[in-house]
Amino acid sequence: MASSDKSVAFDTITALALAALALFIAAPAAAQPLPLTGTVEDDDLPPIFIEEATPGVAISGRTSSEIQYRDESRRPDSVPVFQYMLLNLRHFDENVEEKYSFHAYGRLGTDLKNEDDWADSRLYYAYYQQEGLLDMIDLRLGRQFISVTAGASLLDGLTLDFRPGGPASPLTFSVFGGGDVAYYTSYSAKDTLMGGEIRGRFWEDNLVAGISYAQRREDSDKATELIGADFDYGFRQLLNLYGEIQYDYLGDRVSYGLIGSNYHRSDRWGLRTEYLYSLPVFSATSIYSVFAVSEYQEAMAELNYYHGDGLRSFIRYSREIYEDYRDADVLEAGLQQTRVQRFSGHLSGVWRHAGSGGQDMHGVRARAAWLFTPHVQAGVGAEIDVLERRLDEFEDDTLSQRYWTDITARLARDLDLQARLERAQSSGYWGYHNRATLRLNYTF
Repeated sequence: MASSDKSVAFDTITALALAALALFIAAPAAAQPLPLTGTVEDDDLPPIFIEEATPGVAISGRTSSEIQYRDESRRPDSVPVFQYMLLNLRHFDENVEEKYSFHAYGRLGTDLKNEDDWADSRLYYAYYQQEGLLDMIDLRLGRQFISVTAGASLLDGLTLDFRPGGPASPLTFSVFGGGDVAYYTSYSAKDTLMGGEIRGRFWEDNLVAGISYAQRREDSDKATELIGADFDYGFRQLLNLYGEIQYDYLGDRVSYGLIGSNYHRSDRWGLRTEYLYSLPVFSATSIYSVFAVSEYQEAMAELNYYHGDGLRSFIRYSREIYEDYRDADVLEAGLQQTRVQRFSGHLSGVWRHAGSGGQDMHGVRARAAWLFTPHVQAGVGAEIDVLERRLDEFEDDTLSQRYWTDITARLARDLDLQARLERAQSSGYWGYHNRATLRLNYTF
């Protein structure tokens, strides 16, 4: 399709989307009144209703029907359609204590133009959970997300958490094992994941620390073997020190490290500092494992000041240290307003200096949203000449500009409609994308 045809097609979709938004702005006027979240100063706002648990089985969840139109410079136009489903089943005993539960989340997906291979159906998680077996053991069985300092992945298997002293025990021993789920490659019973973690609370719970291990196998061959450790220490409600480290045992090198501090002596202001080190870890069975990898380092300091009524100002400095690019100094300063009445948003200026031959930028981040009625909120946003870098194995998704507008209309207490128009582009070869999204959410 020629570029002019793409532009006409996107303009048509945009016009239809805007017409739909205009329709649904008026529709909520006939909907039932809805509670709003607010602060204690919002005397005119109705209260938030909280559903109390009762003995028996409680069912809750959300369904989301979504259609998109995607116009991208490097791919054919596509029209993905998705149906998402979130389901929670909880069983409460006569003391209204949860005994066991089941949680599931997945989607059905297709592309109406048969162009997008990633618009597929997926099961994100589906697991049975039971807590307090013998007052010492919690278990999760099924597809679940595993996240420890030694690694993160989707697991089809079993997780056991053991507390030798019961619920109040300061130590927890965890083990997990089963099939390793990979969405972008074929699923194989010989792809496995196993590992564990020891986590403890010490010094009157002022220190939380853990050590973990994770091993992945692909087609029965060892792919990665990682060891991780982390800690979080709070000192007299004035200072938090935290850190993480990950060691690549097969590569005999540190693959990730983070150490930081958060000083908050006053409720009005706080100072946060961090140092980050990252080195990609590829599977030992992948061809990428023989290639040289580049490390990335970053040092950051951020000062926050809280003015009250949801208003925060900040200034942040980062030093980005690359092996394959010029190092850069990045300074960002701005304001952020959390919605307490009608308005929410943020505005900040970003200055990036990388010297001769680098990616110098002077940009802005902005977002503004307004609650027009108890049922309708709309917003606009832009990120102009701000570098967003995400590198993966296959392509560079570096963006430098993004513009969007969105609206949420509450049609009923359990039903809302969301719409979003977005354009993003890069300063390099990646090009651009235009996307229109319409989503209907039903909560039960």
